[in-house]
Amino acid sequence: MRIGYPCINRSIGCSANRSFRLKSYSEEKLIETVENNLDCLEVILRDNVDHSLLFFRISSDLVPFASHPVNTFPWHTHFQSKLRQIGTFIRENDIRISMHPDQFTLINSPKQNVHQRSVSELQYHARVLEAMDLDDQAKIQIHVGGIYGDKNRSKKRFVKRYKALDPFIRKRLVIENDDRCYHVQDCLDLHQDTGVPLLFDTFHHVVFNGGNTSSMAGIFRKVRKTWANNDGVPMVDYSSQQPGEKPGKHAQTIDVENFLATVEALDDCDVDIMLEIKDKEKSARKAFSKLQTFLSGQKF
Repeated sequence: MRIGYPCINRSIGCSANRSFRLKSYSEEKLIETVENNLDCLEVILRDNVDHSLLFFRISSDLVPFASHPVNTFPWHTHFQSKLRQIGTFIRENDIRISMHPDQFTLINSPKQNVHQRSVSELQYHARVLEAMDLDDQAKIQIHVGGIYGDKNRSKKRFVKRYKALDPFIRKRLVIENDDRCYHVQDCLDLHQDTGVPLLFDTFHHVVFNGGNTSSMAGIFRKVRKTWANNDGVPMVDYSSQQPGEKPGKHAQTIDVENFLATVEALDDCDVDIMLEIKDKEKSARKAFSKLQTFLSGQKF
């Protein structure tokens, strides 16, 4: 069971997701920014290994405007050596990697231009992971998309669009349940039609069900069957409710008892857990320490 956090390490003073405005675009600016991002990514990964955090979500901003028409620079060949170097470090230290395109990546959109932009974005993400020579366990997670007035039609459109994707994208794609539109059963339906694995977002599940956690163990027994051997162990996203905020607001820092109760509800299955907690590595380090104590059978 690996513990991780997404994109930003707040402790080391180095950012692997620097970007710039589109109007400022130039190849010189791009090269400078990507060099910084790759250097910082390596620093973050080394710091994570030092703290036994072996699951990390790489920022989509690693290469700014990578899927935008303005960017015709061959970044994947220009930075090939550095990307392979980082990939070697990832493999040697058994780090699990994921990426998560933004909410505008909607392959089931009825608008053809949105669909095409989404495919371009997925191609970029897959190319990053391929350039690092990472195996199929390095995943790209997306939401199913919008309902657009007809959920069944939108699910069918997702299936058709998914099957039309290039295999080098499909082998990395996973879908996650959300807290408003597509619940776990919707995603399980889509798995039956496509084979796409389901990344279980525990907080989205709780919010969708009005705070009810009683069904989590049974749900996860179904979810883990969607992951084939070559996909690696299932990935899980975890967060909890920020007290005093509207439902769905992610916690600022980890609620240890809630976290360990969620782990227990996952039914002794080996999983890699991504903590979507605002203070990032601080909570991840605490979670790892408490989890070690919990799994050894000691009180927490």
